Amino acid sequence: MNTYQQAGFQVPQVYLPKPEIDLTKWAVIACDQYTSEPEYWEQVKQIVGSNPSTFHLTLPEIYLGTAEEKRRTQSIQETMRAYLQSGLLAPFQGLFYVERRVAEKTRRGLLLCLDLEQYEYKSGSQSLIRPTEGTIIERLRPRMRVREKAALELSHILVLIDDPGRTVIEPLAEMARQPAEQLVKRYDFDLMQDSGHLTGYQVVAPELEANVVKALEALAEPGAFRRKYGLGADASVLLYAVGDGNHSLAAAKILWEQIKPQAGMSHPARYALVEVENVHDEGLEFEPIHRVLFTQQEDILAAMQSFYSAGFEFSPTGDIAQMIAAVEGWEEEAQVFGLIFHDLTGIVKIENPPSSLAVGTVQSFLDDCLKGGCAEKIDYVHGAEVVSRLGGLEGNAGFYLPGIDKNDLFRTVILDGALPRKTFSMGEARGKRFYMESRVIAINSQSV
Repeated sequence: MNTYQQAGFQVPQVYLPKPEIDLTKWAVIACDQYTSEPEYWEQVKQIVGSNPSTFHLTLPEIYLGTAEEKRRTQSIQETMRAYLQSGLLAPFQGLFYVERRVAEKTRRGLLLCLDLEQYEYKSGSQSLIRPTEGTIIERLRPRMRVREKAALELSHILVLIDDPGRTVIEPLAEMARQPAEQLVKRYDFDLMQDSGHLTGYQVVAPELEANVVKALEALAEPGAFRRKYGLGADASVLLYAVGDGNHSLAAAKILWEQIKPQAGMSHPARYALVEVENVHDEGLEFEPIHRVLFTQQEDILAAMQSFYSAGFEFSPTGDIAQMIAAVEGWEEEAQVFGLIFHDLTGIVKIENPPSSLAVGTVQSFLDDCLKGGCAEKIDYVHGAEVVSRLGGLEGNAGFYLPGIDKNDLFRTVILDGALPRKTFSMGEARGKRFYMESRVIAINSQSV
């Protein structure tokens, strides 16, 4: 397999279902979506049934902490081996160009295997591959339990590059529109649950692979990188910023470090399959990730007043639409976010906030609140409708957060480090990556 150290990746060998498999039932959304909406996953279960599906190969987080978690973890590993041994999956060697169409927008991506030797998830990382948000170690354990004996890797990881010249991915998009043999279409189908359409092309022409490599290496050239961001001579290159799925990538990193002394540096677990997207892609939108507290034990307004002290001010709004308009149109120096609480809807204004971003200011309160037992649990949700509906239920509280400008992402991560966790989402929930392609990793010798 071709490996390019300067650009930090290896060309993948991906496994795809045989032609007779129903791909709409095969592909399932990322495991960390719809975690407070069991009806979504019940519908997935009904759609899939006993058909071959990535639903049987992944652990939706809605099952975490339930009796189903242990059962599914064991079943996943058994099903992976069964799919491989039955010949249900076929290998394809090469880069893959992928298109995801949802809500009349198209995002373009490139499948690569990133080198975990060039990734570091800990605070202060200066590696070629870095997280955009903080990593919560407790969230890694369920993913590690699935991966450590897994024969296959299935990825929902989305990684960003800052390519304003559109030199890496977009030329492949142009080639896909032409009758040429350099790209071969390998799948083209509708995703379940009104989640759009997915198309994948295998890059079979060596010259196209060479062009991709050349473009990525140009972005990673230290002098050009430092000039681009106005950095000093000792600044380390950031080529890949992990947008979605950082906890899955961190779990892969930990397991790789554990087996590396015995496995050797050429083991497939050294690499992790990801989809790379250009932050400048017109089809890519950054959406805020909102918060919901469930079953509160105290008055949330009083708790915020105590936490933020004199800097706190709550102003009711007529309805949720007015609240959203006020948050999204805010231009003053003070930070604001929306609150949905019982029969109250309004905006919270914080003077002299503890964080440079509203999401950090809110999260600092929520962390302190939960530590003190103010609520039973928290969830992170997508979309105004979901946070409004769940936040308005008796005993709950919803926090509506403003978004961030995607064009500021790389500079912010380079200068300030990882953002507060769950700062942004690359699209809304239904636009998240679906499990489609797999890759043999066989971390444990018992896996195959």
